[in-house]
Amino acid sequence: MSASTAERGRITARVTAYAQQVIERAAEMTATTTNQFVAQAALREAERVIEEERIIRLHERDANRFFDAIDNPPPVNERLAASLIKHLEARNDARDRVTTIKWTPRPRQL
Repeated sequence: MSASTAERGRITARVTAYAQQVIERAAEMTATTTNQFVAQAALREAERVIEEERIIRLHERDANRFFDAIDNPPPVNERLAASLIKHLEARNDARDRVTTIKWTPRPRQL
């Protein structure tokens, strides 16, 4: 998928002379232009950062505790119920006005 000139953005950066020399050398070694090299490297790093922020890694023990809490949540306490009621009333949504909170999780579908 190629982008037309109108679909492209521009990013500029000021770097030290040393950084420029290293980047240009690496670009030559990969047979790309400096712009292509910088754009590809920045894109790879941006994708890595986004993936790192979206994925939660847990040890097996912690994952089991998490899933158990989802499957078997503690009952809603009075303080939480009062907060939920206050929130629903603040939304001023008649269909959400309730006087009691009863919630049970749906069974997990595998």
